[in-house]
Amino acid sequence: MRKCVNTLAAGCLALASAAPATADVGSRLWATGGVTSIEGSAGGGLSPWALLNGYASDEEWGGTVTVSQAKTDDYSLSVTGAGVTWQNRIELTFARQTLDLDSLVFTLKNGFGLEEDELVQDVVGLKVRLAGDVLYSPWGQWSAGLQHKQNREYTVPEAIGSEDDTGTDFYIGGSKLFFAAIAGRNLLVNGTVRATKANQGGLLGFGGDKNNSYEAMAEGSVSLFLTRQWLVGAEYRQKPDNLSFATEDDWWDVFIAWVPDRRVSVTAAWVNLGDIATLKDQTGAYLSLQASF
Repeated sequence: MRKCVNTLAAGCLALASAAPATADVGSRLWATGGVTSIEGSAGGGLSPWALLNGYASDEEWGGTVTVSQAKTDDYSLSVTGAGVTWQNRIELTFARQTLDLDSLVFTLKNGFGLEEDELVQDVVGLKVRLAGDVLYSPWGQWSAGLQHKQNREYTVPEAIGSEDDTGTDFYIGGSKLFFAAIAGRNLLVNGTVRATKANQGGLLGFGGDKNNSYEAMAEGSVSLFLTRQWLVGAEYRQKPDNLSFATEDDWWDVFIAWVPDRRVSVTAAWVNLGDIATLKDQTGAYLSLQASF
């Protein structure tokens, strides 16, 4: 875990140096670009929000670069990503996820003869702001998006019953900031509905012997601004259950985010991913660093 933190700290310095102190990072208000989800889209750690990344207003370009790491009892997930936003209307993102699964390979080796020690997935995202504004519209901001996912390593997903190595999630989400909602502090509420057939977010392929059709999954989060620079909150993400090989549990987390500057944010979380591919109770720490430009 110390190695992970040191790597991410180095990444943070690199991200910060990539955005010079004199750089214009857009006109939108503080923290209105969210952070970056594990799939590259602007949002929380687990789920995309209706917000678009960066600070670009209606007449500007903006974007982000990010590095993230999650470490549970038996798995380690690393994510690198980048995104651009045009005129606070269209967001394009890319993320590469690498899942270290030494424990799973050891568990499956006798039954399947597997030797791969990691899974790699690329995620290309598109999000479009449909209507509203997170701050001033009475019904908040609404966006629709898709995430096209491609497994670069498919031996393990295929062995456990996945039907496909590519898939596309579709989602619609709403975000609303309530001013002085709790003890005079602002509250950000987000809700998303995702159509998906991804197994463990797509890292274990798409569809399976129990189900190979799209299902609608609910996701949500709340974030409370303790100050302008500090946020605390929680997320929940419902998951499909497509494989007879192992039951798939929903995900949730509690997090704290620090936004010391419009150019940099740091998010730490405690995540509960449930059982993953027969390995029980996967809980652990998550850290994400983001630079905006």
